[in-house]
Amino acid sequence: MEEIKQIIPAAAASATTMSDLLGSGIEIKVLKQGDMVEGTLISVGKNEVYVDLEGYGVGVVRGRELYDDEATLSALKPGDKIFVSVVEPENKEGIAELSLRQAGQERVWQTLKEKMESKEVLRTKILEANKGGLMVEINNVMGFLPVSQLSLEHYPRVEDGDKNRILGVLQSYIGQPFDVQIITADSAEEKLIVSEKAVFEKEMESRLGQLKIGMVVEGIITGVVDFGAFVKFGEMEGLVHISELAWQRIDNPKDIVKVGQKVTAKIISIDKGRVSLSIKQLQEDPWLEAVKKYQIGQTVKGKVAKIMPFGVFVELDKDIQGLAHIMELSHEAVKNPEDILKPGEEKEFKIISIEPAEHRLGLSLKALVEAPKKVVEKVEETPAIEPPADGTPAEKPVEEKKEEPATETK
Repeated sequence: MEEIKQIIPAAAASATTMSDLLGSGIEIKVLKQGDMVEGTLISVGKNEVYVDLEGYGVGVVRGRELYDDEATLSALKPGDKIFVSVVEPENKEGIAELSLRQAGQERVWQTLKEKMESKEVLRTKILEANKGGLMVEINNVMGFLPVSQLSLEHYPRVEDGDKNRILGVLQSYIGQPFDVQIITADSAEEKLIVSEKAVFEKEMESRLGQLKIGMVVEGIITGVVDFGAFVKFGEMEGLVHISELAWQRIDNPKDIVKVGQKVTAKIISIDKGRVSLSIKQLQEDPWLEAVKKYQIGQTVKGKVAKIMPFGVFVELDKDIQGLAHIMELSHEAVKNPEDILKPGEEKEFKIISIEPAEHRLGLSLKALVEAPKKVVEKVEETPAIEPPADGTPAEKPVEEKKEEPATETK
């Protein structure tokens, strides 16, 4: 205890326990486990460090709570201000057990939160890759950079969304430096999430402010996926949804556009930083001419383009497709359209409806075939009884009386 007395500050030199300090008249605050407090370094020993906690008393850091932060410890000297975490408010010697290790972790997370709030741009190296994104390290804490938070430059545009090919693109970034911002720093969950696209957020907002719906832009196809195509125009990028690539029905965007192709598109939506484009809206709608070219009742020749459970899509020309519903394929009940038609087969159909505004044209196969005659069953009728010529009422036919069985009497 004498050694402890020598290192306690003069103001509390005569007090060796918490109860002594409370009786000495010095203002003492109560510590709680997990508290983060600032203190002044009193002495640095080989196995322990004593800290003056102003208003609380004296604390000690030792064991693994000391050596887990050797880098910090080696730079410390008496009189330095340090932050420590409370492990035990009062041990048997009446002083607080402290931790530099836990305090160090808290300082790290606190620093990360400050960087998040200030939106500081941090340069970090990509360490690993998985199908969901990239792993980085900031202040010795592992962080995650999701694919959705990558910049336009690094976002993987893979046809058909093949996850293995996406992983291949992500793995090519390992070892490369990326500029990121912290968007989540949760010490309780030990969750650190960063974003690359957030770095360019202000710049993107400025550029988006210069765009207007209806504006026509020229760009290059940078990626083709199953739901559409990405188009880069200037320093911006937009998406042409599959439904906006062309007026005709499209099964695969690759049938319409390819990477590297130059295109002209119209801006049709700007929402939450996303720009939606349309290529077809800059082209004449062929359905407006369909009314002139096709009429209800007309017989047309078409090729079966696609067979669905509910009917058959028929290509009449390169722009117009019609639908022959399953009920219009035959006068008989049809369970499977493929029992009637095959893909690629050419056949004559009758147009039964045209809705240009809705881009719909109805076709019928059965309308070109005479319906089979229904067999009518003859029902035998009871001949009418004509009255006699003299006008007397006709006699009703006598019904044959059935004999009832005799009853046996006892």
